[in-house]
Amino acid sequence: QVQPVDSGGGLVQAGGSLRLSCRFSGTIFSINAISWSRQAPGKRRELVASINIRDTTTYAYANSVKGRFTISTDIAKNTIYLQMNSLKPEDTAVYYCNAAYRDGASKWGQGTQVTVSS
Repeated sequence: QVQPVDSGGGLVQAGGSLRLSCRFSGTIFSINAISWSRQAPGKRRELVASINIRDTTTYAYANSVKGRFTISTDIAKNTIYLQMNSLKPEDTAVYYCNAAYRDGASKWGQGTQVTVSS
């Protein structure tokens, strides 16, 4: 399996936007689903969004980000994006990409820090 590489985090003011990328160096067709999770200091990791790679019309979002975050794919670039709009200070966390492979394996990216200032 291919290890995902997360990028795109940064510092943004409340109300701003960021786009995170989860890039794979090889094909993603051996993956069932890709998700984004986040972990804030002192809190448990939280699932934010997920998408089914076999059927990219199948996706899900945490209630806390619905209407603000959008997960999408660029199969040709082996990349999954998380567009984050209307960011809030409570969105501050390290964001991780995860790939769930067809053989049951799971691979995490290294994480990318998102900081939203008030």
